[in-house]
Amino acid sequence: MTYTEITLEITALAEPEYAAFAQKLLPGTQGLLGVRLPNLRKLCKKICKQDWTELLTHIPGSFEETMLQGFVIGAADMPLNQRMRYIDTFLPKIENWSVCDSFCASLKFAREEQTTVFSYLQPLFCAYDEYTVRFACVMSLFYFINDAYIDAVMDALAGVTHTGYYAQMAVAWAFSICYLHYPQKVMQLLQANSLPLFIHNKTIQKACESRCVACAERKVLRALKRCNESFFH
Repeated sequence: MTYTEITLEITALAEPEYAAFAQKLLPGTQGLLGVRLPNLRKLCKKICKQDWTELLTHIPGSFEETMLQGFVIGAADMPLNQRMRYIDTFLPKIENWSVCDSFCASLKFAREEQTTVFSYLQPLFCAYDEYTVRFACVMSLFYFINDAYIDAVMDALAGVTHTGYYAQMAVAWAFSICYLHYPQKVMQLLQANSLPLFIHNKTIQKACESRCVACAERKVLRALKRCNESFFH
């Protein structure tokens, strides 16, 4: 498909009412047309059966086009080194949590290429850009909470110093997922009070929101909340 054909399809799928709804969830996001993610994923499959490279050469003109580029990077058939280069060039295009998290969910190849991908993520935990840090954290919680990587993941998360809201929320989210699989490791970290206040308390909150956490566990976790400092905003 040509770039023009792709943009016309995106426009045809746009729903103004859905755009207004999505805008409330993504304040400040520019160029939001209102295309539902399942429709973008169907379009991605269609593109990947043809010449998908042209799409990735263009600067995205809308939120949906940015999202679609991310989907194609994850889904198109290409060598590992090429995919990693495309990921590298896509990261600066991420300007909100939705594109970040959906992009991460699309990179399922990471399950088979753990050594390469986790090595790539390491410097990103300390990146200057908020959404690059979030990308590293979300990739970790999607693909690396396992016996081989749990300690390295927790060390990387604990080392995040970015103060951006969406970066810190991703750290807390990742720690809460770590808790579901390795509760003792995260409990020890919480008991040590070594995490920033916001991350500490948000980790507890998000863990308690999980249906996998028993009522008795929630009481123990909530007792660890810290209230002697001002919350990060």
